[in-house]
Amino acid sequence: MNYTCEEGKPSTSDYLTGSETDFMHELTVNLHLHTTYSDGTGTHTDLARAALKTGVDVLLVSDHNVLVQGVDAYHRDESRRVLVLAGEEVHDQDRQPQKNHLLVFGADRELATLADDPQALINAVRHAGGICFIAHPNDPELPAFGEGDISWVDWEVRGFTGIELWNGFSELKTLVRNKLDGLFYAYFPETIARGPLPATLALWDALMAKGQPVVAVGGSDAHARRMSMGPLRRTIFPYEFHFSAINTHLLVSEPLLGDLDRDRRLILNALAAGHCFIGYDLPASTDGFRFSAHGLEQNAILGDEIPIGRGVTLQIKLPARAEIHLLKNGRLVRKANAEALAYVTNEPGVYRVEAYRSFLGRRRGWIFSNPIYVR
Repeated sequence: MNYTCEEGKPSTSDYLTGSETDFMHELTVNLHLHTTYSDGTGTHTDLARAALKTGVDVLLVSDHNVLVQGVDAYHRDESRRVLVLAGEEVHDQDRQPQKNHLLVFGADRELATLADDPQALINAVRHAGGICFIAHPNDPELPAFGEGDISWVDWEVRGFTGIELWNGFSELKTLVRNKLDGLFYAYFPETIARGPLPATLALWDALMAKGQPVVAVGGSDAHARRMSMGPLRRTIFPYEFHFSAINTHLLVSEPLLGDLDRDRRLILNALAAGHCFIGYDLPASTDGFRFSAHGLEQNAILGDEIPIGRGVTLQIKLPARAEIHLLKNGRLVRKANAEALAYVTNEPGVYRVEAYRSFLGRRRGWIFSNPIYVR
């Protein structure tokens, strides 16, 4: 292991891997998915079959303005299983373009009637015991294909769980200037991803600077649309491709046991706590990334708070060597090309990790962690 240590602390791999965070169970979650119940082309079963091929553990489906009942279930093949859970993407269909999209999970009731009042919608989600994420906060227009700007605009709202930091389709819209660009990326989707939009990263840091936790997730925004251009016919970004690319990796205290209600609660509680990171798994698997904090009397993982006390040691472990960035309040405080990093701080702040690596000749975002809040 290539290990980088700051401020004179021991530089042994045991110091990192001996943490209790290594005993957390990691789940690969893919979210923000659409089926034939709205504008996707696959059924829930089709999505599950694609997930079984790619190693995803959990799918969080969110069709537009419809909560599909009775589809939450485990799907299995000979060697593994995937859990499919239905949520909803709520937005005001009377507004053009349709701003303020909210991903809702765990509310177990139809909330689309509240779409015209984002704060009332968020309040209703919380009252119903659900969690919600602002979808594609920055989502530019795509004139070549008649797509409007569908960014979130009502930033007076409070009480949402988090934001969709990295949305695969929003990023695509920043790259496509004409239909030829669209055709190129349709055939070579692996060339798209660079990382979350810089404006969305800055927005996330600004929201957290106000003192409230904001959980970041990565979303596919998968539709598997069938497109045509002259004689060419192609499914644009099949579900299977999405499941191999931008995922949200979730750390849970116990493994999934096959009990639907119990496992659903375990997943949603961990998401609400921010015990997750965004991994771009196409260049290389991000399984095994860990970010933890250790004080004199308390330890924490990503999403948690820890008191500064007499100082806190932040530990970062990657599954492979990469360019590590440790940020405090959105500003870079340490950078290393390594497999691991330890950093001692005596300053409170919001600490998070970004990791970058080369893929197909370009530097690309690989890992974006939720923060540890050092208070």
